[in-house]
Parts: sequence; C-alpha cells; structure tokens
Amino acid sequence: MDRGEVVLRRAGDADALAAANVWLRSFATALPTVRCSHTDDEIRSWFSTVLVPRHETWVAIAANTVVGVMVLKEAELKQLYIDPPWRGRGLGDQFMGVAKQRQPDGLTLWTFQVNTSAQRFYQRHGFTAVERTDGRHNDEHEPDVRLVWQPRARLS
Repeated sequence: MDRGEVVLRRAGDADALAAANVWLRSFATALPTVRCSHTDDEIRSWFSTVLVPRHETWVAIAANTVVGVMVLKEAELKQLYIDPPWRGRGLGDQFMGVAKQRQPDGLTLWTFQVNTSAQRFYQRHGFTAVERTDGRHNDEHEPDVRLVWQPRARLS
C-alpha cells in the first residue's frame, strides 16, 4: 500500500477497539523494555470509555483498517502510535501536521526516556526537551521526558 491510500480522520466509537490494538502492538514493538502497567483489556476499555469519547482522537485508515492513532487533549499530545508494519511511511509526519494545525499555539507531550526513536522524531518536528523525571509520576514508573513545540513568532 502506498501513502495515497491512507486517510486521517476523527475516530468514532467503532474505531476504539482497533485503535487500542494498534496502541498495544506499537507499544510492545517500540518499548520492549517497558512493562505496561495495564492489561490489554484495560487498555481497550480506556480507549472505548476515555480516549475516543472524551478526547480528540484521530485514526489513520488504510484499506478499512486502523493503522495509526493520535490523541490530543487540548495542547497535549497524549498518544501517537503507528502500527509496526506502517512505521517509516510518513504517517507520523501526517499526524504531526494535523496536531500542529489543531493546536497552532504549541504542543506538549511526554515520552519515555528509553524511547529515543520517538525523541528523534519529535525533535525533527521542532520539539525541545524541557523536563526529565525519574518516572515516579507515570503508571509504568519509567523515566520520562517532556517535550514542547512552540511555533515561531509570527511577523505582524
């Protein structure tokens, strides 16, 4: 499949399970050393009852299949996960375009410190690390880093 066959759109209730499954596969692949503190069923429930109905959730669809998911909670990018076979095909870049369009005044996010590929991705998109923690405040108790994107000042 080529990128032309992928559509980004707002998620609906019917997308929650597929989006959660993308999250689970991507988390397991991208973060093999991080122990997820929730069961697969808890993650699926979280998508169905919290993320999709309460937050701005976007999905990437290819051949009627969810292959990526992004969740915004106002100016915080809460989730951005791409199904492992679809990584490296520009979906993350497309999601970042949507996120920056939806939040033109800036974005913030957290990622685990061990997720160096995510940090490189976000740095390519203009994010800067502003805080590092020992992980005591996240569910996984994994050291993390907060990244911020501030758009360049607009000329008047």
